[in-house]
Amino acid sequence: VGFETLILGIGNPLWADEGFGVRAAEQLNAQYEFPPEVRVMDGGTLGLMLLPYVRSAKNLLIFDAIDFGLEPAEMKVIVGDDVPKFMGVKKMSMHQTGFQEVLMSAEMFGQAPEKLALVGVQPELLNDYGGSLRESVKARLPEAVEAGLGILRDWAIEYRKRDRPLENTDLTGPDAINMDEYEAGRPDTKETWR
Repeated sequence: VGFETLILGIGNPLWADEGFGVRAAEQLNAQYEFPPEVRVMDGGTLGLMLLPYVRSAKNLLIFDAIDFGLEPAEMKVIVGDDVPKFMGVKKMSMHQTGFQEVLMSAEMFGQAPEKLALVGVQPELLNDYGGSLRESVKARLPEAVEAGLGILRDWAIEYRKRDRPLENTDLTGPDAINMDEYEAGRPDTKETWR
């Protein structure tokens, strides 16, 4: 798979605040560029399919929505051996079960990342299928990007701010779920059942 550092956004952007991790990774990738040995990836809800990527990474930075039991939209940064514990706390969706298994499987193979960090946010709302991030959670994206950059600096990972942020078509996931287009294309609540 061939990279040293994996920056992974996980979650479901079609399920309200569940999409925080994917959106944070998109923002990081849009604003900063990295050397070839660093990969920014939309891990979606792929679960165990992410195992080859995790096993090949020396460093793993994860962005995700996690039920920490905090106030809605509160952010928390976890570094080191505690990350797997938080990936399994109060599972909100199937991807968390799957990702905790990914970390345990990599450990079992003796190929777990040496450095591990999680930038997580407490979701405000999840049961809005087809919805985007709540405004309170969306407002945390710049802070999440800064927290991620701080971790990368601590790990001596090089990056630089892009002269011009990437356009929507150049982000980490399919263009159809670009956040602005996705939110603009959602029907009004009067037109749909929610």
